[in-house]
Formats: sequence, structure tokens, C-alpha cells
Amino acid sequence: MTTALGASAARGTLWLGLVNLVSKGSQMAVTVVLAAFLTETELGLATLAVSLVNIGQVVQSMGVYDVITRTRRDPGAMAGTVLTASVAVGLVLAAVGVLAADPIAAALGAPAAAPLVVLTALSLPFTAAGGVQMGVLHRALDFRRRMLPDAGSAVVGAGVTVALAVAGVGSYSLAVGLLVSAVLQPVFGTLAGVRVRPRWDAAAAAEAGRWTAVVGPAAVVAILLISVHYPLVSRVLGPDAVGVYSLAFRIAWVPYIMIAIVLGAVAFPVYTRLLAERGPAELPAAVGRFTHVLLVVVGGLYAITALLADRIVVLGERWAPAVPVLVLLCLYGLAISVLQTWYEAIRAAGRPRWYLALQVSHLVLLVAGLLVATPHGLVAAAGAQLAAAAVLVPVAWVALWRAGAAPRARVLLRGLLGPVLGALVCLAAVRAAGALGLLGAPSSLPGALVEGVLLVACYAGVVAVVDRGALRELRTMLRPEVPA
Repeated sequence: MTTALGASAARGTLWLGLVNLVSKGSQMAVTVVLAAFLTETELGLATLAVSLVNIGQVVQSMGVYDVITRTRRDPGAMAGTVLTASVAVGLVLAAVGVLAADPIAAALGAPAAAPLVVLTALSLPFTAAGGVQMGVLHRALDFRRRMLPDAGSAVVGAGVTVALAVAGVGSYSLAVGLLVSAVLQPVFGTLAGVRVRPRWDAAAAAEAGRWTAVVGPAAVVAILLISVHYPLVSRVLGPDAVGVYSLAFRIAWVPYIMIAIVLGAVAFPVYTRLLAERGPAELPAAVGRFTHVLLVVVGGLYAITALLADRIVVLGERWAPAVPVLVLLCLYGLAISVLQTWYEAIRAAGRPRWYLALQVSHLVLLVAGLLVATPHGLVAAAGAQLAAAAVLVPVAWVALWRAGAAPRARVLLRGLLGPVLGALVCLAAVRAAGALGLLGAPSSLPGALVEGVLLVACYAGVVAVVDRGALRELRTMLRPEVPA
């Protein structure tokens, strides 16, 4: 990798992180507003419809957007061919969603979700077009221009959702906001200068098809891993239970999507660069550094979130059943964050089939666990989600070791030192403040803010004392080399 390319990748990472912060931050704001203004059933119905369309988005792409980035053919021909194919599949899926909304909703045990399935299904052709534009930008490492189509459309869609929820529209607010965001994404992409014309090139289509056969199954498995619990919970416990579970899951998802995913996007090119320029000997150390940083940053966020879990009733006492679910899902989030970082190393080491096998194993364990546990309630379902991820952590480490990329055990223990000590100090500080009457009732917003500030200060202070090198290691990994 040249110095110029390294600098471009570093700048791209910063822009990608900013885009992710804005788009996911808007989603978090939507989650808070929906919890404040929607009932459990309304949130559950909307979540079911959105989870179905998320699966549809992956099916219509099947990983082919990445082929735009890696192809050696004319990128215009490839992008145009992928656009034609993906939009066509999106139109078919949208038609299925519209025409079969009633039986689909009935199969989920939520007949009232049918109109929401129709609305969200209409978004699929638009997200197909927008996804191709994102592929073109990724090829050019031009993540800056993603801000308008990606983050911009997300912010507008979030604004529509919030306005409709406040106006009392109920579960339709999320479906309409999603549709608005989907329609605006390709429009904003065109305004940002990404213009892709539909076309058909047989050779490009064949290459895209071969790529789909390799990465498509993994992409589908990945989306099922974060969506399959909703229809299973709905079928057994009903849409109101989905609403409670989805609120806890959305909150627990934030550190993973905002930190672990971004770190993974940085880690993969770093790993491949090391392998290409220095060979496999230094890969374990790099994986260890990324794991160390992940445990400190994401581990801290999850510790703080778990300790604040009882504050979820600030959004309404009806969400109290989500408290123990959120605590368990915080542990789940930490486990999948570690898995995400290690999976990138496994892929970079040239073991994509191992990655797929791990993902499929995770899905099988998750579905089996949910089928057994969900009839016993939401806490049991969250426990099954945690157990499936936890079982995969040592298995993934063995895969890392066999790929020659596993960090040393002492590196992992060092990475755990800060989060564990920080969490213990935070717990002691909260209990002391509570005993002094400084935090108020769980439903107190001022008390929640005070507790949040206290937890952040305590955790940051502990990490600064016992593990101040974590962020320095990340800066070192991202710094482009300057030739002598």
C-alpha cells in the first residue's frame, strides 16, 4: 500500500465514522422518541415490518455491491449491470410484499402489521439503487460524498418519523419514515454527483453472479442473525413482546454499530496491508491491538449501559420489563463485537469459508436456542441470544489460532483489565451515590443524567490509570507510513 493510498484510507475511515455517527445517531433519537410515544404493540408491529424489509435489502443485493469495488472491468458497465439486476430483484420483492402482506403478517402472528409490510416493501427498489451508488463511492474511497445520500437521507427520514410519532400516527410513523429515507437516498446520491445508468453487460453480470455465490450466503446469514429473533418472538409471545424486546435490542445495538463496525471497517484493510507488505508474522499483534481497543471502548460503553438499564423507565413505566433484557443484551453486544473484530482477521487471512461456517453455526445455535427459550419469556430469549454468541467466542479464537492470527492470551487479559476494573468502580460509585440519595428514582431524568455523567467519569478515570495505552495503539495502527 502506498503512502497516498494509506492516507486516503485513513481519511476515508474518519468520514465513514462521521457518516455512521450521524446516521446511527439519528436512529437512536428515533428509538427514544418511539419509546416515548408508541405503545409496546405499536413499536412491535413497526419493528416486524422493518426487520422483514432489512432482510429484503440484503437479498436484493447479496453482496454484489462489493463487486463494483473490486472488479477490473469497466466500473461503469459493472455498476450499471448491478443496478439493473438489483432494482429488478427489488421490484419483485416489493411486489411480493405488497401482494402477500396479509399472509406474511398472519404467519408472524401479527395480522395488524400487514399495512406496514406494504409500506416498507415499497422502499426496496430505492434502497437497491442507493446501494449501487454507495458501491461506486467505495471504489473511489470517496466516503465524504456518502454524507448526503447516506446520513442525509437517514436524518430526513428520522425527522419524518419523529414528527409523525409526536403527532400520534403510531406504528405508521416508522414505516413512513423508512420509505422517505429510502426514496431520498438515490435522489441525494445523484445530487452528490453519483450518476449510474442502467445497462446490461453479460460478462459483468457473470462476474457479479460468481461473486454473489461466494459472499451472498454469508450476507444473508448475517442479516438473519440480527433479525430472526423478531418473528420468532412475535409468533410465540405476540407483537407487544416484540416491542419490549426491540427497545432493549436497539439500545444494546448502538455500541456495536457505532464502534465495533467502524473498527472492523478499519481493521480489514490494516490486516490485508500487513499481510501484503510484511507477511503473516505481525498479524496476531495487530489483531491483539484491535481487540484491546475494542474491549476498552465497547466494553466500557456496555458496562455503563447495563448499569443504566433501570433508567429505561424514563421513557415510560411500561418499558420496565425491558430492563433485565437490556442487561443480558449488553453482554451479547460485547460478545458479537469481539466476534466482528476476529471475523475480519479470519477473512483477511484468506479463510472466508471459515467465516461463513462460524456465521451459520451462530445462526443455528441462535434459532435452536430461541425456539426452546422464547416460550419462557423475554429474559429467557435474551439469554439464548447471549448464549449463542458466547459459545462462538472460543470457537472463533480457535479459528484465529489455526489461521495464524490469534493474539496471545495475556493481550486479551490486559484488554479486559480496564473494562472489568472500570465496571467494578462504576458499580461501587453508583451504589454509594444511591445510598446518599443523589440519583433519585429510576424514572427521574435529572437523576439519569447525573448517573450517566458519574459512570463516564469513573470509567474514564480508571482506564486512564490502568490502561492509557489503548487509544495510543489505535492511533499507531491508523498512521500511514512515511517513506524514509
